[in-house]
Amino acid sequence: MLPAQRPRTDGSAPRPIKRGAKVAEALAQEIVHEIVSRKLPPGTLLSSEAQMLEDYGVGRGSLREALRILEVHGLITMKPGRNGGPMVIEVGTRDYGRMSTLFFHLGGMTFQQLIEARLVLEPMMARLAAERRGQELVGALADPDRTRVEDDATYYDATTDFHRGVASMSGNPVLNLLSVSLEDIFRDQVTGLLSPKDERRHVLEVHAAIAQAIADGDAEAAERLMHDHMQEYADWVRKKHPQLMDQVIDWR
Repeated sequence: MLPAQRPRTDGSAPRPIKRGAKVAEALAQEIVHEIVSRKLPPGTLLSSEAQMLEDYGVGRGSLREALRILEVHGLITMKPGRNGGPMVIEVGTRDYGRMSTLFFHLGGMTFQQLIEARLVLEPMMARLAAERRGQELVGALADPDRTRVEDDATYYDATTDFHRGVASMSGNPVLNLLSVSLEDIFRDQVTGLLSPKDERRHVLEVHAAIAQAIADGDAEAAERLMHDHMQEYADWVRKKHPQLMDQVIDWR
């Protein structure tokens, strides 16, 4: 465990470290706690190495290992230069998803199982959004007749924004993180595998119907429409790209 820790320059003191924890891991946990408790925004430079050594009473090797742990997990970056040092960076769903793919890959989890997980989760998110009677999505959706469905980038953005919007309106940040990160993983694994152009207007019309059900507070309709929508796409992938189903998810 860490040695007795000195008060920081602002008068606060680090939390007690869990018994039995490795010094570097315990220190990494304490630094994360400080980032969260002080609500440090991305771009904030943490204390200098000399100040951290004084605050935490640890050796230079343990401190640098702790910072490497945080850097590997995508929580900080080491800003170079004379006025550089460990800097807080923004953490998003894609970072969480990237970490998840390591465990999915090691566990031999397949693309088929990823689809099944989304088939369970996304309809539930639509139901929760409807129970909150979220109105935001209706106004945010582009008119299906005006969206350039022939343009892959435009269509991709429209569908991504829709699914993220539904997740954000669930009212549960844990489920939101899980849902959006699974979508990120899904899209990374099937880069460029978009619905055929002659089906895209139908997809956007279904999105509009789901959004209206959410706005109307019709939880059953929102859940059913989302399930049918996800099942339809899953069936298309399975039919057109059957080789994907048994592929193990890559760590990316």
